[in-house]
Amino acid sequence: MAAPSPARPGARDLAWAGDKLAQGVIFLGGISGILLVIGIFVFVSREGLGFVSNGLDLREFLTSPAWRPTSNHPTFGALALMAGTASVTGLAMLVSVPLSLGAAIFIGEFAKGRTRELLKVLIEMLAAIPSVVWGFIGLTMMNELIIDVFNVPVGLNVLNAGIILGLMAAPIMTTIAEDALKAVPDGYRQAAEAMGATRWQVIWRVVIPAAKNGLVAAVLLGVGRGFGETMAVLMASGHSINIPTSPFDSVRALTATIAAELGETAVGSEHYQALFFLGIFLFVVTFAINLTADLVVRGIKNG
Repeated sequence: MAAPSPARPGARDLAWAGDKLAQGVIFLGGISGILLVIGIFVFVSREGLGFVSNGLDLREFLTSPAWRPTSNHPTFGALALMAGTASVTGLAMLVSVPLSLGAAIFIGEFAKGRTRELLKVLIEMLAAIPSVVWGFIGLTMMNELIIDVFNVPVGLNVLNAGIILGLMAAPIMTTIAEDALKAVPDGYRQAAEAMGATRWQVIWRVVIPAAKNGLVAAVLLGVGRGFGETMAVLMASGHSINIPTSPFDSVRALTATIAAELGETAVGSEHYQALFFLGIFLFVVTFAINLTADLVVRGIKNG
């Protein structure tokens, strides 16, 4: 049997150059993402920290619901904005978590063949719908529906924004949760079935515990999506500065406040700096959510 002919020197050099080029492109892609995040944080901090040096009253910011940046005696209380964001996000999670986990379990454990592929395509199509379209749905369809069903004067409220935001977050949560369930080895299922477990017992006692890392990550990603969403919440929540006491109260979110007011604010003014300080606050909250997700997942792994 003839020995294989050695590769030509030119081919080896070309392969080596291609490998180095690929490594360089990947490195540049990774480092550019890091530098971009750092650049965004530096820009937002530069604009927002001026508000701190100009006499930020942290107690007023955290405990006062009075956000009146354009009055004769401006106040910058963000409590109502934080309460509005938290209420909408919390209701959205009540909608999206059961919906997305249920859909992920059905797709990953029950659906077969073309049914599974069709459902996955439909979920990906839902994830591709722009947020402004969801906002229009909340502003028109959901607004009228809530007024008719619950007999309330205004349908732009926490309930409206929570449902819309929950439907927006559900597709990406479903995709991640389904991937987590699919990553569980089939041997786990086969071993449980061999011991006489029913289909639901296998899912509830074997598959879900084995996939809990990915499921927790999916839920926390949905929470981050809720805190960061702007346009749909702006259009569906009523955009009223108010600490909600019921799902039918109109509220204003932090992101919606920045989007609505920044374009009409004088650059460098106290109001302008306060809006960027809200951006810093959102950045910190998002970082805390991601850090919590990482710590929870690490704790589950170590456990």
